[in-house]
Amino acid sequence: MNTVKKVMMMATVAGLAFASTARAETAASAAAKADIGKTLGFVPQFFTRFPEAALPGAWEEMKTLQLNPNTALPGRTKELIGLGVAAQIPCRYCVLAHTDFAKLNGASEAEIGEAVAMAAITRHWSTYLNGLQTDETKFRAEIAKIVENVKKASASKSPAAAPVNVVDGATALKEATQMLGGYVPEFIREFPSEARAGAWKTFRDVQLSSSTALSGKNKELVGLAVAAQVPCRFCVIAHTEFAKLNGATDAEIKEALGMASLTRELSTMLNGMQVDEAQFKRDVERVVKNVKAAAKKNPATAQR
Repeated sequence: MNTVKKVMMMATVAGLAFASTARAETAASAAAKADIGKTLGFVPQFFTRFPEAALPGAWEEMKTLQLNPNTALPGRTKELIGLGVAAQIPCRYCVLAHTDFAKLNGASEAEIGEAVAMAAITRHWSTYLNGLQTDETKFRAEIAKIVENVKKASASKSPAAAPVNVVDGATALKEATQMLGGYVPEFIREFPSEARAGAWKTFRDVQLSSSTALSGKNKELVGLAVAAQVPCRFCVIAHTEFAKLNGATDAEIKEALGMASLTRELSTMLNGMQVDEAQFKRDVERVVKNVKAAAKKNPATAQR
């Protein structure tokens, strides 16, 4: 067989393989759309904008993580994590969807507000920690010390210290020292004294408070998800350790990160494909309506 014939044969084989792959992709995309229609009651317009090669995997990931009622994290927590991530990308589509889906899963306005606030707090401290060129080794040691101090304090039966009236940077440091077990990390000590009281109060009243609508674990999981895709190594370290301190399992931590990944992926597609926002809103409303109708017929299908 001469060289020309060999090249022609190779081209033919390659063409057949490409055609076969294209047919497989078309079949897989069609199967995904059929499953979307079966699951949601219709195929939202934005899914029709996905490239055929990307749709099957994206849908399967969304269905098995975000929409799955049998994951380690309940649906409400997953949607609040998605909302926290979406709020600071920012992605208008994802904020709209995750807010409505969080409400569908029973989230209150207070929980929604706190999830967004945790995202804001994480971005706030991420900005300062990175801008300060914080030493990572030192930071890890500081977080470990805080965790150790909190564990000791929770096991201690010592009487509570007298409350501090935080009115300026100095009193903010005093209260932080008291609440964090006698040690304040560098990022709080080095924060501008004039603004420290306000920054500390937000940190104290949202992230550290036991009186919020969201549990400490869920707040830290929102913070971790946001930190992971900022990305901020310092915040990932802190929120991971604080999530564990609040009882988060490895499975819950991984699912929080999975929700962050999925939210960023879908945000990229929705914005990059310039999906019609009004139609997207109508589609989300239709999904919510269909899920509510299905839940009335079969309560066992409702998310947690």
